[in-house]
Amino acid sequence: MVQNGFSPDLYTFPVILRSCSKISGIREGIQVHGLVVKMGFWSDLYVQNGLVNMYSVCGKFGDGYKVFTEMPLRDVVSWTSLISGCVKSGLFDRALILFTNMDVEPNVATIVSVLVACGRLGDVRLGREIHGWVLKREFEVGVLMGNALMDMYVKCVCLDDAKKLFCEISHQRDAISWTCIISGLVQCKCPKEALEFFHAMQVSGVEPDIITLASVLSACASMGALEIGRWVHEYVDRKGIEWDVHMGTAMTDMYAKCGSIDMALCTFHQMQHKNISTYNALLGGLAMHGHGNEVLDHFEQLLRLGIRPNEITYLAVLTACCHSGMVEEGRQHFHHMSRDHNLSPWIEHFGCVVDLLCRAGLLEEALALTEAMPMPPDVQIWGALLSACKAKRDVETSLRILEHLEEMKCDDSGVYVLLSNIFASNGRWEDAAKVRKLMKNKGIKKHPGSSIVEIDGKVHEFLVGDSKHPQKEDIHVVLNVLAKQAFFEGHSYEYERLIFV
Repeated sequence: MVQNGFSPDLYTFPVILRSCSKISGIREGIQVHGLVVKMGFWSDLYVQNGLVNMYSVCGKFGDGYKVFTEMPLRDVVSWTSLISGCVKSGLFDRALILFTNMDVEPNVATIVSVLVACGRLGDVRLGREIHGWVLKREFEVGVLMGNALMDMYVKCVCLDDAKKLFCEISHQRDAISWTCIISGLVQCKCPKEALEFFHAMQVSGVEPDIITLASVLSACASMGALEIGRWVHEYVDRKGIEWDVHMGTAMTDMYAKCGSIDMALCTFHQMQHKNISTYNALLGGLAMHGHGNEVLDHFEQLLRLGIRPNEITYLAVLTACCHSGMVEEGRQHFHHMSRDHNLSPWIEHFGCVVDLLCRAGLLEEALALTEAMPMPPDVQIWGALLSACKAKRDVETSLRILEHLEEMKCDDSGVYVLLSNIFASNGRWEDAAKVRKLMKNKGIKKHPGSSIVEIDGKVHEFLVGDSKHPQKEDIHVVLNVLAKQAFFEGHSYEYERLIFV
């Protein structure tokens, strides 16, 4: 346009500045700013709003704020541009401060940006206040506002509120609505419910996008729902959805955690682009299923490619060493972690090494490492030490652990039960009773065990002592058939167990 002799006007610059924002073109934006001043368009409100938004979105919040403060007149777009720019730049605290200082009534775009900030900060109190303000002003809670409110509640782990909103926008739901609730349930460790919502999404006719499918794969990985995971894989191929690193990583993670190691390796090797998260997904799955040597081989490959391992990588490596009984390799990698890569071990890394040493019968070394830790031991570490004590019938060390449990705020019933059993098996009934009394005083109850099975793409969970399953009568019929078959084949122990069930 300029080369053809046409001069830009007031209507040109807001569009150009918006384009600079879209591509994070800060250099071009600065040049446009200079031209705005040179041509005398600086005083136009729309141009100023474009500059505020451009600087904020491009990460130059200070420059955007300077333009904002120099504006003689500011409207809701001015405030929203600055607030949304803060949110996109990760300055969530600053966005909320600006919102509380607004001297004009916010619009839908303002509210959506502020709700995003509340969610990222976990500020559910302010989020609820904004929700109430929206209802009081009789704003229409359409799909955009509803999705923003849902996302805020999900990020603040208020799932009941999120599900209630999801129901309220039943006639306006889009793919983002479904993705928000499904990914939120996965993040809040409710994978079974996430898969139930995914089935409902399929019934509704809304097609999932790549983000939804990645969240569903994470739920499948948590539940061991291999058949649903395979369906997602087939769906992606059937629809011609382009694989990115995120999808490939989620697929590798699903197959690995579901025990389909060959498919995990196949998916991993087919990926053209991999990052540290991809390697972590594969290493974690291999470690979980006892493929220690393969974990170490892929870890060496990772290093040869120049990819820098992180704490999660080393957690997978140490877990592999623990599950495969590779004591010396575990010691070496634990030291290399801080020495070669300047990574500070988390309590989970210490827990892996303590568990490794305990499994190898090196209780004294495990105790020495526990005492040298820069943080207090957690319930997993105490559990590993107690398991080693039980194997060695070491009552004295168990008594020392009991003293620590009395002091710490541990509410895991497994540790107390294990400690009680150690004392009982050694005839120390007073100490066993003391542990049970300690559990009662702390209000700790033993949680029932559970098992999960996937049948025809549907996941079923069974709790010990629970008789509420809708197909319980059919289940008992099959169990009785199995019991009789076990009896006729001479397996009296299995027969008694099944009859008891």
